[in-house]
Amino acid sequence: MPFDPVIPFEPVSTEQIPVGDRWIAQVKWDGVRVLTYSDGRDVRLFNRKRHERTMQYPELSDVARYCRAKSVILDGEIIALSDGKPSFHEVMKRDSLRKPQNIAAMVRHVPVTYMIFDMLYLDGRWVTGLPLEKRQRLLQETVDQDERIQLVQNVSDPAALFAVTRAHDLEGIVCKHLDSLYAIGGKDPRWRKKKHFKDLLAVVGGVTLRHGTVNALLLGLYDKNGDLVYIGHAGAGKLTVADWRAVTERVSALATGQRPFRNRPVRDKDAIWVKPELTVKVRFMGWTPDGSIRQPTIQGFVDAPASACTFGQTP
Repeated sequence: MPFDPVIPFEPVSTEQIPVGDRWIAQVKWDGVRVLTYSDGRDVRLFNRKRHERTMQYPELSDVARYCRAKSVILDGEIIALSDGKPSFHEVMKRDSLRKPQNIAAMVRHVPVTYMIFDMLYLDGRWVTGLPLEKRQRLLQETVDQDERIQLVQNVSDPAALFAVTRAHDLEGIVCKHLDSLYAIGGKDPRWRKKKHFKDLLAVVGGVTLRHGTVNALLLGLYDKNGDLVYIGHAGAGKLTVADWRAVTERVSALATGQRPFRNRPVRDKDAIWVKPELTVKVRFMGWTPDGSIRQPTIQGFVDAPASACTFGQTP
């Protein structure tokens, strides 16, 4: 195959939804970003990190079935549904497979849909230099949709779509300028993403260290029986280097030899357990099926009692 996999164009995060006649919005699908490369003979699929995923999604390898092009590079999100909504947990059942003998069964048990939203190459020429509006027109002309192949739809009112995605508990939206070119390997404010986040108060029940300084917090919530339940760990967020040093000093006085969580954290090998007295505000995307928070970020320490950190506050 003559194509080398590329790093796809990524949107930048935004707090403000853009306005203007040339801005459209699309649902931000909670799945796996995959580019499909077809030279008319071979077809290969690669994720955003340029790791091959052809084996994991064999039903998408017959490009000629759904795309009338001699050669093409398509960009989209592979999703799997659970209770009628995209589920990252479900699609990872497919994406994480490494043994061919397991794939055929999972194709039947976890069907996927390829949500295509862009095109980089068509019939021997790169189209990344064309505006998004023209690239979308090419998609409409060459891709045949069915149950497993869908073109992501534009909505002319980004604010309205954002409200709809919130009401249906979807991940968020991506706003795109119709004049935007496709910037391989980069980010560009002509593509902007806005996600729906949730906030909660959590209590710190453990920490991990790097070079003698705390670098992550193990977080918990109290259940109705008063037991502290581990819900995940967080190291990203708004804490500065000075904040982490201050945390290190504070937890040194709270260290204990007994795990405060009812359940055992997955990453507890190097954990230092602490008395559950420090509380933080955490922002996260949602919950995993096993009861952990997704993509948590620390917003800051709060002056709240540990008893306030309960499952009763969670959406």
